[in-house]
This record gives sequence, structure tokens and C-alpha cells, in this order.
Amino acid sequence: MITTDIQTLFEAGAHFGYARARRHPTASPFIFTTKDRTDIFDLEETGKRLETAKAFVASLAGAGKQILFIGGKHEALSVVKELAERIGVPYTAGRWIGGTLTNFKNIRKRIDRLTKLMQERETGELEKYTKRERLLIDREIEELLGRFGGLVSMTDLPAAMFVVDSRHEDTAVKEANQLSIPVVGLASTDCDFSLVQYPIPANDTSIRSIRLFAEAIAEAYQEGKKAPSSKPPASAK
Repeated sequence: MITTDIQTLFEAGAHFGYARARRHPTASPFIFTTKDRTDIFDLEETGKRLETAKAFVASLAGAGKQILFIGGKHEALSVVKELAERIGVPYTAGRWIGGTLTNFKNIRKRIDRLTKLMQERETGELEKYTKRERLLIDREIEELLGRFGGLVSMTDLPAAMFVVDSRHEDTAVKEANQLSIPVVGLASTDCDFSLVQYPIPANDTSIRSIRLFAEAIAEAYQEGKKAPSSKPPASAK
């Protein structure tokens, strides 16, 4: 597994947090200094936390468990979708649907409906309907794809979640906490770190920074699939 050095983190702009006025109290231990009213992360700490998160994710994959990727903010959409599809895990790249975890049984019914309609369309079974009925079904498929397309492979609750910007994804994070699902979270200085079991304190707005950390987590998951199963490391809280 590749180790991400401080220089690489620095070049990606991972050290930039938000304005001091936006700092959440729980972010303080991860801040090195404040420059021109902007909080600057301690990249040594960021690097350590990233390695801990990667080890945890690799252990999940080694045990055959599934992780859910989440990134609804504009800067994260394409990265999350691309990487999740690359490593074969479910994802939400868009608005989080409340109850996706806490009301999973009913959400899964909607996903099963999507799968059924897509299969019927592919096999030509929808030809028995009128042109107008097929148009309405196509619209339903597109709507369901937009909301649940990335979750088709999630037949049960995930063993963990990786989120880009735990503050932006606060509903998903709260649902995970409610169900004791560990959260690996890329979190800037405005985030509540007490809600993230495996925090990665760093810039969660820059596309370059988001890609760096998301790729590191995706790579760890892929590598873990090839490794023998091991006990997940304890949270680094």
C-alpha cells in the first residue's frame, strides 16, 4: 500500500482549512496554525490519520465486507462515482436520501423495483405496454437511477462509510452513528470530528485534495481484497 508523504499532501493543498471563525471546537487538535485568518492543518497528523483509515478500510475488504462511498457536494461527485465503480462498491454521488440506512428495508424495495424495470426493459418485456406506458416507465427508471443507481449492489447495510465532507453529509453521518456503522470521513475545520470514527483532517473542498484522499481509500480497499483477513484496527479517536 502506497504511503502518502507530507510533500504530496502539501502539493494537493490538503493543509488549507476554513476561516478561523468557522472552526468547530473538535477540529482544534488537528490544526497547526492560523495564517491570514485561515486555519492550517497539521499535515503530520493528517498523514497518520490517513494511514489509520487506510488500514481499517483494507481490513474490511480483507474480511469481505462492503464500504459505502458518499460525496454529494459538487467537487466530489465525479470522483466518488468514478472510484466507487472502479473498486466495485456502492455509492451515493448526489443528494443523500434520508433513511437510506435507517429505513433501508423500504429503500431496498425501491432499488429492487429499479432492478426489475431495467431487466424488463433489457429483455423486451416492456413491449407489451403501450407507447405512453413505456414512456412513463422510462421516466420512472431514470428517476430511480438518479436516486438509487449507485446503491444497486448494496443488498445489506454497509460495514462502513467513506464520506467527503462529514458536515455536508451530516444526515448520512448521523444515520451511520445511530446504527453503529463506522465512518471514515474527509473533514475540514468546520466539521464535528466527534461524529467520525476514522477522521482524515484535511481540505475537503479542493478537487485535487478530495481526489488524493478518495483514491487513497479506494486503493486501500482494493489492496485489502488481495490480503488475508485481519481484525480491523481500533478507531484512532
